[in-house]
Order: sequence, then structure tokens, then C-alpha cells
Amino acid sequence: MKKAGLESYPLSGVYRLLEPGPVVLVTAAGVGRPNVMTLSWHVMMDFEPPLIGFVLGEGNYTFGMIKAGGDCVIAVPTVELAPTVVGVGNSTGRHTDKFKKFHIATRPASRVQAPLLPQCWANIECVVADRTLVEKYNFFILKAVKAWVNPALKNPRTLHHRGKGLFMVAGKTMKLPSRMK
Repeated sequence: MKKAGLESYPLSGVYRLLEPGPVVLVTAAGVGRPNVMTLSWHVMMDFEPPLIGFVLGEGNYTFGMIKAGGDCVIAVPTVELAPTVVGVGNSTGRHTDKFKKFHIATRPASRVQAPLLPQCWANIECVVADRTLVEKYNFFILKAVKAWVNPALKNPRTLHHRGKGLFMVAGKTMKLPSRMK
């Protein structure tokens, strides 16, 4: 039923309307060799300490690594890394060393086992803070314990997944009045 310029939209695509933040790369190193994966289903949950939630499929190679190891790094790539982000997202680390295959540089983190990705604009070292929703929903709640940014990357343009192979690139930045500190 059409009303006031609106048309019905399938519920299976709602995530495409609300995808909130940039596509990120997640590294883990708990079991076996380190791995990197692409992720777009994440959410900020609190400011201080920073809490971040994300969903991983149980069959995902990284799921078991984070569940066992208890930590990861969330790295925020820029549009220049788009081919790498898509390549990583379209392959599995179960049988492939994605760092080698996609020429991804790493650096040891300071607080977690998972490696940092210095080519990315930002890296956030995280530990699993709450496992309550992992069994039922595959939802990890993480606490950021250290954050890094690459000062050489001014005005980073990030990728935002719109689903089914569509991406949006962050554009113009605006400064508006805010009461946030």
C-alpha cells in the first residue's frame, strides 16, 4: 500500500537502511595463525569506557578466535583500501593467510594479541567485556583498551556498506553546535 510518496520495503533489507558506521577490518589471534576479516555490523554502546558491540557468524573463522582468545583489533580503513576490504570480505581465513594474500602490513598491538593494521586510519584494541549474548545471538560486547590513529591520513573517507555489493563513501564533514564534551 502506497502512502504519501512511500512504498513498502522488505524487512529482510532493513539492515541496508540503518547500517550505522564504517566498514571495518577485524583482526584476531587467539587460535591458529592470526586472521583478518571485514565487518560492517557493529555499534557503539557506551562512551567511557568505550564499549563496542558486533555480530559475527558462528561459522566464521574469526568467531572462534575471538571467543577463545578474548580480544581483537577493530581497524578503520579508508576508501583507498576498498579493493583490499572487499577481497578480505570475500574470502575465508580458514584456509588462506589473508595478510599475505592481500599484502596487509601488521604491527604488534600493545594490549591485545591481535595485530594492528598501520595502513588503516584508526585501530582500536579491544577485549571481550561481556559474553552474555554470544551463545544466543553471536553478539560480542567489547571494551576498547587502547586506540591509535594514523596522523598522516587527514580527512579520512571511510566506506559504508549498503548491502549486496553497494558501498557509500563518507563525504563532506560539517561542524554543528553540540553540547557533547
